[in-house]
Amino acid sequence: MSQKIAIIGGGNLGTAIAQGLIKSDFCNPADITITKRNISTLKGELPKTVKITDDNVKAASGSDVIILAVKPFQVEGVMKTIAPVLHKKQVLISVITGVTVSDLKEMAQIELPVFRAMPNTAVAIQESMTCISYENATDKQVQTVTKMFNTVGKVTIIDDKLMDAATVLGACGTAFALRYVRANIQGGIEIGFDAKTASLIAAQTVKGAAELLLSNNTHPEQEIDKVTTPKGCTIVGLNEMEHRGFSSSLIRGVITSYKKIAKD
Repeated sequence: MSQKIAIIGGGNLGTAIAQGLIKSDFCNPADITITKRNISTLKGELPKTVKITDDNVKAASGSDVIILAVKPFQVEGVMKTIAPVLHKKQVLISVITGVTVSDLKEMAQIELPVFRAMPNTAVAIQESMTCISYENATDKQVQTVTKMFNTVGKVTIIDDKLMDAATVLGACGTAFALRYVRANIQGGIEIGFDAKTASLIAAQTVKGAAELLLSNNTHPEQEIDKVTTPKGCTIVGLNEMEHRGFSSSLIRGVITSYKKIAKD
């Protein structure tokens, strides 16, 4: 890809997207411009040929694809600044929580292709789950943006009204999964493993479990049935977790996070 990409906002997610696109060879590092107020914090995290600047207008005006990765409270101010240099041939992509496609269209002040994407931090290692919604885009533009995020994980196209739910399931879900891994590690230490070994076993086991679902296209219960034998150690452990509210707690956490986004 020879298009110029501007990432407005070099925080954790913006930097992770840049790293993922570079690692996947989606584009040349020299075709990426990333902005941040304090540019010194980005030095050393990205290849030297990536352009780093604190000038959002300059970055946006010289790019074909603009990825907004600032914090939600910053987006209105940033868009007011760059709106005068936007043009219809550009593609605008937002990875900002709580900012709808309609919001972006209004702030852009012109009709241009607008995408809303919700990746997670695993984008940096090309294992993100990214949900995408859009308006005013051609099939070719949809294919390009889908390809962009496919290079850093898996992609699904959804209706924009489901994006808050996607944020909880795909982005907050990373933290939920990691908290489970942490608890598993703690349990592993209690039954005899050192922390390093317990961490390896817990993390690889979760990775393998997820790959089973993705590779076999199966329901979790189908895979669970394969490891739960009558009167075995797996089923008694699962039942004890359920008695303590394991599934219920997870579901309540997902719903509480969703309500927080919807409220704000």
